[in-house]
Amino acid sequence: MEGGDAMIAPVLELRDVRLRRGAREILRGVSFAAAHGEIVAVMGPSGSGKTTILRAIAGLERHDSGDIRMGGGRAGMVFQFHCLFEHLSAIDNVCLAPVHAHGVTRDDAVRRAHELMTAFGIDHRASAMPRELSGGEAQRVAIARALAVDPRVLLLDEPTASLDPDRRAELGALLVDLARQGRTLVVATHDEDFARTYATRTLRLSEGVLA
Repeated sequence: MEGGDAMIAPVLELRDVRLRRGAREILRGVSFAAAHGEIVAVMGPSGSGKTTILRAIAGLERHDSGDIRMGGGRAGMVFQFHCLFEHLSAIDNVCLAPVHAHGVTRDDAVRRAHELMTAFGIDHRASAMPRELSGGEAQRVAIARALAVDPRVLLLDEPTASLDPDRRAELGALLVDLARQGRTLVVATHDEDFARTYATRTLRLSEGVLA
Protein backbone atom coordinates (compact mmCIF):
# COMPACT_ATOMS: atom_id res chain seq x y z
CA MET A 1 0.00 0.00 0.00
CA GLU A 2 1.33 3.44 -0.87
CA GLY A 3 2.06 5.81 1.98
CA GLY A 4 3.75 3.33 4.33
CA ASP A 5 2.95 3.47 8.03
CA ALA A 6 0.81 6.60 7.61
CA MET A 7 -1.74 4.54 5.68
CA ILE A 8 -2.07 1.79 8.30
CA ALA A 9 -5.55 1.79 9.81
CA PRO A 10 -5.83 2.39 13.58
CA VAL A 11 -6.72 -0.53 15.84
CA LEU A 12 -9.57 1.48 17.39
CA GLU A 13 -11.42 4.46 15.97
CA LEU A 14 -14.35 6.50 17.27
CA ARG A 15 -16.05 8.94 14.91
CA ASP A 16 -18.53 11.52 16.24
CA VAL A 17 -19.92 9.14 18.88
CA ARG A 18 -22.99 10.44 20.68
CA LEU A 19 -24.79 8.75 23.55
CA ARG A 20 -27.83 10.01 25.40
CA ARG A 21 -29.46 8.88 28.64
CA GLY A 22 -32.94 10.33 28.76
CA ALA A 23 -32.67 14.08 28.26
CA ARG A 24 -28.95 14.19 29.00
CA GLU A 25 -26.36 13.78 26.26
CA ILE A 26 -23.45 11.97 27.92
CA LEU A 27 -21.14 11.81 24.89
CA ARG A 28 -21.33 14.74 22.48
CA GLY A 29 -19.50 13.86 19.30
CA VAL A 30 -16.45 12.01 20.64
CA SER A 31 -13.79 11.19 18.03
CA PHE A 32 -10.33 9.67 18.47
CA ALA A 33 -8.18 6.83 17.18
CA ALA A 34 -5.74 4.53 18.94
CA ALA A 35 -2.86 2.69 17.32
CA HIS A 36 -1.19 -0.66 17.86
CA GLY A 37 0.71 -0.64 21.17
CA GLU A 38 -0.63 2.69 22.46
CA ILE A 39 -1.70 3.43 26.03
CA VAL A 40 -4.31 6.17 25.74
CA ALA A 41 -5.40 7.84 28.99
CA VAL A 42 -8.86 9.43 29.00
CA MET A 43 -9.05 12.01 31.79
CA GLY A 44 -11.77 14.26 33.12
CA PRO A 45 -13.90 14.97 36.18
CA SER A 46 -16.50 12.56 37.52
CA GLY A 47 -19.55 12.54 35.28
CA SER A 48 -17.65 13.72 32.22
CA GLY A 49 -18.27 10.46 30.34
CA LYS A 50 -14.97 8.57 30.74
CA THR A 51 -16.51 5.28 31.81
CA THR A 52 -19.29 5.66 29.26
CA ILE A 53 -16.70 5.81 26.46
CA LEU A 54 -15.22 2.50 27.65
CA ARG A 55 -18.63 0.86 27.97
CA ALA A 56 -19.61 2.02 24.48
CA ILE A 57 -16.38 0.61 22.99
CA ALA A 58 -16.96 -2.68 24.82
CA GLY A 59 -20.52 -2.88 23.51
CA LEU A 60 -22.03 -2.64 27.00
CA GLU A 61 -23.92 0.55 26.11
CA ARG A 62 -25.48 1.33 22.76
CA HIS A 63 -24.47 4.69 21.30
CA ASP A 64 -27.09 6.73 19.49
CA SER A 65 -25.01 7.85 16.52
CA GLY A 66 -21.49 7.83 15.14
CA ASP A 67 -19.15 4.89 14.55
CA ILE A 68 -16.94 2.73 16.74
CA ARG A 69 -14.58 0.57 14.71
CA MET A 70 -11.99 -1.99 15.72
CA GLY A 71 -9.59 -3.44 13.19
CA GLY A 72 -10.63 -7.03 13.82
CA GLY A 73 -10.70 -8.78 17.17
CA ARG A 74 -12.57 -7.62 20.24
CA ALA A 75 -12.27 -5.45 23.33
CA GLY A 76 -11.84 -6.67 26.91
CA MET A 77 -12.81 -4.53 29.88
CA VAL A 78 -11.47 -4.30 33.44
CA PHE A 79 -14.02 -2.61 35.69
CA GLN A 80 -13.13 -0.18 38.48
CA PHE A 81 -14.32 -2.54 41.23
CA HIS A 82 -13.07 -5.66 39.41
CA CYS A 83 -16.56 -7.31 39.36
CA LEU A 84 -15.21 -10.80 40.00
CA PHE A 85 -17.85 -13.46 40.58
CA GLU A 86 -17.72 -14.03 44.33
CA HIS A 87 -18.81 -17.70 44.13
CA LEU A 88 -16.00 -18.63 41.71
CA SER A 89 -12.29 -19.10 42.39
CA ALA A 90 -9.77 -16.81 40.74
CA ILE A 91 -8.99 -19.29 37.98
CA ASP A 92 -12.67 -20.05 37.37
CA ASN A 93 -13.29 -16.32 36.94
CA VAL A 94 -10.57 -16.24 34.27
CA CYS A 95 -11.93 -19.34 32.51
CA LEU A 96 -15.58 -18.29 32.48
CA ALA A 97 -15.82 -16.29 29.23
CA PRO A 98 -13.59 -18.54 27.09
CA VAL A 99 -15.61 -21.64 28.03
CA HIS A 100 -19.16 -20.28 28.16
CA ALA A 101 -19.06 -17.44 25.61
CA HIS A 102 -16.45 -18.62 23.12
CA GLY A 103 -16.66 -22.41 23.19
CA VAL A 104 -13.08 -23.04 24.33
CA THR A 105 -12.57 -26.41 26.00
CA ARG A 106 -12.14 -26.37 29.76
CA ASP A 107 -8.63 -27.83 29.50
CA ASP A 108 -7.50 -25.16 27.02
CA ALA A 109 -9.10 -22.38 29.09
CA VAL A 110 -7.38 -23.59 32.27
CA ARG A 111 -4.03 -23.78 30.47
CA ARG A 112 -4.42 -20.22 29.17
CA ALA A 113 -5.54 -18.99 32.59
CA HIS A 114 -2.47 -20.46 34.27
CA GLU A 115 -0.23 -18.85 31.65
CA LEU A 116 -1.76 -15.43 32.26
CA MET A 117 -1.78 -15.74 36.04
CA THR A 118 1.83 -16.91 36.04
CA ALA A 119 2.82 -13.93 33.87
CA PHE A 120 1.06 -11.60 36.36
CA GLY A 121 2.62 -13.27 39.42
CA ILE A 122 -0.67 -14.57 40.85
CA ASP A 123 -0.81 -18.22 39.77
CA HIS A 124 -0.26 -19.26 43.40
CA ARG A 125 -3.66 -17.63 44.10
CA ALA A 126 -5.51 -19.60 41.41
CA SER A 127 -7.74 -21.45 43.88
CA ALA A 128 -8.44 -18.42 46.09
CA MET A 129 -11.92 -16.93 46.26
CA PRO A 130 -12.29 -13.21 45.45
CA ARG A 131 -12.86 -12.30 49.11
CA GLU A 132 -9.46 -13.84 49.91
CA LEU A 133 -7.56 -11.69 47.40
CA SER A 134 -5.88 -8.36 48.08
CA GLY A 135 -6.94 -5.38 45.96
CA GLY A 136 -3.87 -5.73 43.74
CA GLU A 137 -4.38 -9.48 43.33
CA ALA A 138 -8.07 -9.01 42.46
CA GLN A 139 -7.14 -6.43 39.86
CA ARG A 140 -4.62 -8.77 38.23
CA VAL A 141 -7.20 -11.53 38.15
CA ALA A 142 -9.61 -9.09 36.49
CA ILE A 143 -6.98 -8.17 33.88
CA ALA A 144 -6.23 -11.86 33.26
CA ARG A 145 -9.97 -12.48 32.84
CA ALA A 146 -10.22 -9.68 30.27
CA LEU A 147 -7.18 -11.01 28.36
CA ALA A 148 -8.36 -14.63 28.42
CA VAL A 149 -10.35 -14.09 25.21
CA ASP A 150 -7.32 -12.46 23.53
CA PRO A 151 -8.76 -8.98 22.85
CA ARG A 152 -6.88 -6.52 20.65
CA VAL A 153 -8.06 -3.62 22.82
CA LEU A 154 -7.96 -3.60 26.63
CA LEU A 155 -10.15 -1.07 28.45
CA LEU A 156 -9.45 -0.17 32.10
CA ASP A 157 -11.71 1.96 34.29
CA GLU A 158 -9.91 3.86 37.09
CA PRO A 159 -7.34 1.08 37.58
CA THR A 160 -5.33 2.91 40.26
CA ALA A 161 -8.28 3.98 42.42
CA SER A 162 -7.63 1.51 45.25
CA LEU A 163 -3.88 0.97 44.88
CA ASP A 164 -1.00 2.21 47.02
CA PRO A 165 2.09 3.70 45.31
CA ASP A 166 3.95 0.39 45.06
CA ARG A 167 0.95 -1.38 43.49
CA ARG A 168 0.44 1.57 41.13
CA ALA A 169 4.01 1.19 39.88
CA GLU A 170 3.54 -2.56 39.43
CA LEU A 171 0.34 -1.96 37.47
CA GLY A 172 2.03 0.65 35.28
CA ALA A 173 4.87 -1.74 34.44
CA LEU A 174 2.32 -4.45 33.61
CA LEU A 175 0.38 -2.16 31.26
CA VAL A 176 3.56 -1.02 29.52
CA ASP A 177 4.51 -4.66 29.01
CA LEU A 178 1.08 -5.44 27.52
CA ALA A 179 1.45 -2.48 25.14
CA ARG A 180 4.88 -3.73 24.07
CA GLN A 181 3.26 -7.06 23.25
CA GLY A 182 1.01 -5.21 20.81
CA ARG A 183 -2.13 -4.57 22.86
CA THR A 184 -3.92 -1.25 22.53
CA LEU A 185 -4.96 0.09 25.95
CA VAL A 186 -7.52 2.78 26.76
CA VAL A 187 -7.47 3.84 30.42
CA ALA A 188 -10.09 6.05 32.07
CA THR A 189 -8.40 7.69 35.05
CA HIS A 190 -8.29 10.65 37.43
CA ASP A 191 -4.65 9.88 38.22
CA GLU A 192 -2.52 12.61 36.61
CA ASP A 193 0.79 11.13 37.75
CA PHE A 194 -0.09 7.68 36.46
CA ALA A 195 -1.18 9.05 33.07
CA ARG A 196 1.92 11.25 32.80
CA THR A 197 4.23 8.34 33.61
CA TYR A 198 2.70 5.49 31.63
CA ALA A 199 0.36 6.77 28.92
CA THR A 200 1.64 7.41 25.42
CA ARG A 201 -1.13 10.00 24.94
CA THR A 202 -3.71 11.76 27.13
CA LEU A 203 -7.18 12.88 26.04
CA ARG A 204 -9.19 15.37 28.14
CA LEU A 205 -12.94 14.93 28.42
CA SER A 206 -15.28 17.62 29.72
CA GLU A 207 -19.07 17.34 29.68
CA GLY A 208 -18.96 14.65 27.01
CA VAL A 209 -16.58 16.54 24.69
CA LEU A 210 -12.93 15.77 24.07
CA ALA A 211 -10.67 18.79 24.38
